[in-house]
Amino acid sequence: MMYCSFGNAYRLTGNPAYKEAVMTAAGSLATRYRPAIQSIQSWNGGGRLHCPVIIDNMMNLELLYWVSDQGGDPRYREIALTHSNSTMDRHFRPDNSSYHVLDYDLGTGKIIQKITWQGAADSSAWSRGQAWGLYGFTMMYRFSKNKAYLEQARKIAQYLLNHPNLPADKIPYWDFHAPGIPGTYRDASAASIIASALLELAQYVKKAERKKLVAAAETMLRSLSSPAYRSAAGENGGFLIKHSVGSLPHKSEVDVSLTYADYYFIEALLRYQKWYGRK
Repeated sequence: MMYCSFGNAYRLTGNPAYKEAVMTAAGSLATRYRPAIQSIQSWNGGGRLHCPVIIDNMMNLELLYWVSDQGGDPRYREIALTHSNSTMDRHFRPDNSSYHVLDYDLGTGKIIQKITWQGAADSSAWSRGQAWGLYGFTMMYRFSKNKAYLEQARKIAQYLLNHPNLPADKIPYWDFHAPGIPGTYRDASAASIIASALLELAQYVKKAERKKLVAAAETMLRSLSSPAYRSAAGENGGFLIKHSVGSLPHKSEVDVSLTYADYYFIEALLRYQKWYGRK
């Protein structure tokens, strides 16, 4: 929320007040780092959770790395790298899908449970969580050039694009193992994030693989741009994209428009235009 707004504002305007806000945000985020688990704690503990770390955290690392590169505390970069390594080692299953939440015991540093919060089941692949992982490791490769992150992103992409439950229009169901497929909700926000991530990932792979990744992203963007998912002008409160899911288990934001669906849809369109539109 902070980097995508204030970071882009600084990039576009050069106003130092925006950069200061990003620097402050990075310092605040860094206080959530827990050395005992080599990870950034997501939510505060409470109830059945002790020290939860969610796959979504990968998206926050851009803020930390960028601030370090812009003259901020170099420790932020190390936190981003350490968190990435911990996530890569612990959050993923053998098939390259990701758990949503790892819950840690801060006293011992051990994982207590691997669960979901917004997905269909602890063992399932919540679609937007997979999207966060794909985007996050692609972005971390951009910053660090660590080939392990590139390989992780490639493996996630293959999991998603080859999954038998990915529909022909490539807009995922809200969970890749959601009950009731095909008669259940899609998550257009996951598609927007995945499309944008695939377009960046395609920049870092060989030609044959690049062609496949870009083609998949094109299908997603065409689907999102169609009347099935794209709001008509002047309708839907100004939102661009319809049919996203926040948290179905909590009956929250079900089959609605979500800000990050619009954000990453626009980002993906801009990336496509810049990198592939005239080739």
